[in-house]
Amino acid sequence: MLHYPASEYILGIRMIAYHNISFLDSPASPCSHVAATDDLICVSGLTAADSAEGRKAKGKIAGEARVVMDQLSAVLRARGSSMAEVIRVDIHLIALKDLKVVDRIYARYFAPGRFPARTCVEVRRLYGGSRIEVTAMARRSKPA
Repeated sequence: MLHYPASEYILGIRMIAYHNISFLDSPASPCSHVAATDDLICVSGLTAADSAEGRKAKGKIAGEARVVMDQLSAVLRARGSSMAEVIRVDIHLIALKDLKVVDRIYARYFAPGRFPARTCVEVRRLYGGSRIEVTAMARRSKPA
């Protein structure tokens, strides 16, 4: 896999750096956990199936939602950002009826009134039998 440092420019074009995060399982499909530029971080879909801790929480939406949001927070910190820098979140649920539970947990990760743009959709299935998958985009607050 090609890897370009986030600060490297070729022909005046900002390059994208691709990263896999050591505390998550290797991606099951051809993707990176994170793609980033100097100032933007894109986090691929995170599910409870992505870590040993998450697999213990599988089957209960509250547990899975907490694990996934904790994973997102840790991934952002590892790449030089934080939940305060999140611009956009996409949530995929296998049951939209779980949204109230997810919203209560989700809200704890952001300052009141400082919620990122968000989309939430119901899907038929998710990787590893998970009930929730979260992707995000955030500003990079410092070089990783």
